[in-house]
Amino acid sequence: MAKYFGTDGFRGEANVGLTVEHAYKIGRFIGYYYGRDHRSQVVIGKDTRRSSYMFEYALTAGLTASGADAYLLHVTTTPSVSYVVRTDDFDCGIMISASHNPYYDNGIKLFNSKGEKMDEDFIDEIEKYLDGELGELPLSQGSEIGRASDYSAGRNRYIGYLISLATHSFKGKRIGLDCANGSAFTIAKSVFDALGAKTYVVSNKPDGFNINTNCGSTHIENLIKLVEEEQLDCGFAFDGDADRCLAVDEKAQLVDGDKILYIYGSYLKERGKLEGNTVVTTVMSNLGLYKAFDELGIAYEKTAVGDKYVYECMNEKGYILGGENSGHIIFSKYANTGDGILTALKIMQVICAKKTTLSELTKGMTVYPQILKNVRVTDKNSVLNDPDIQSAVKAAEDALGADGRVLVRPSGTEPLLRIMTEAKTKDICAKHIADIEKVVRDKGYAVE
Repeated sequence: MAKYFGTDGFRGEANVGLTVEHAYKIGRFIGYYYGRDHRSQVVIGKDTRRSSYMFEYALTAGLTASGADAYLLHVTTTPSVSYVVRTDDFDCGIMISASHNPYYDNGIKLFNSKGEKMDEDFIDEIEKYLDGELGELPLSQGSEIGRASDYSAGRNRYIGYLISLATHSFKGKRIGLDCANGSAFTIAKSVFDALGAKTYVVSNKPDGFNINTNCGSTHIENLIKLVEEEQLDCGFAFDGDADRCLAVDEKAQLVDGDKILYIYGSYLKERGKLEGNTVVTTVMSNLGLYKAFDELGIAYEKTAVGDKYVYECMNEKGYILGGENSGHIIFSKYANTGDGILTALKIMQVICAKKTTLSELTKGMTVYPQILKNVRVTDKNSVLNDPDIQSAVKAAEDALGADGRVLVRPSGTEPLLRIMTEAKTKDICAKHIADIEKVVRDKGYAVE
């Protein structure tokens, strides 16, 4: 298991878990690695956190010191970095963001030249360098030193690309957008305005500290209130770097990632365009989604949690739709990573094509009650391997049978054990979570 990089990059509290020295050294290694036989070119984007500027400059210093040219997209979305890398022939892409985390955290996400999450072998080499195992890297000198350039034109091309994907005009549609005071604030409204929608935008005034604060996809109540008060046709909420999207229908009801997969999966199925007749999900998807797909004759695959794993499965087997219930949805014909704004456009495509409402599109899926409990623990692996805890999980699974399920897994980014149950009622869910959590605490793993 990687020491620094998790399922979605190197993430931690700024200058505590993830320091400016880390960023400089990551830049140094990337510039050196890709510049061994040519002058490498790396594109960098960032979200609106105060620390993103510090990390941007540190990465740039490291890259240029190793002879690479750095191209700065400035404040932009994670999927825009992926898009620019693959369309403009960059060696590597870097996004500075901690996604849905609070402002004091930050992260560094890496993309290869295809705009895909960086492969594990490359991450291993970076980690060796961070730990001093590779020694010092040579500094570039004279004309070999790299330079930094503004590349906001790349972000603008990405906006144009999104607009070009729309198949219908949104004229007459009243749409709410919650930009989470993050990366989407410079892009989402521009796209929907260009397509003719009447937009109502909230959380689009970032100050470096308010990213994800009581807004965006992690606080959907903000968008629900907007849709209710303005009587909108629907609304879309993004996270800090806009690689995920949740929706709210005209009745002010949440449409999560599972419902989005149901809507677009069934739409593709109806049109005979669902490659492999399969949608890729993660183990966190709701049981109701699988039952709905069974009714429609749609097959599904389940991966570990993380859009990286969803994409790897899709890429390996040729599937074109996959995602997570958190709102990371991948449309592989158009993008190599989750893209919140693209997801919103695809939902609008189905609404417009079928001339219906968002609530009507979700009627065929019944969501099973689900409860997720996060327990801070001393050692995630020890908890999972404990026979008593495994027995408690097995007892819950046996009790639920086909009418529910239990999932216990470690967080990929924090020292947390995530206990999830689904059942016919919330009371049943709560009972089984309490039983498992009690064993975790009785065994002394929990950190109060």
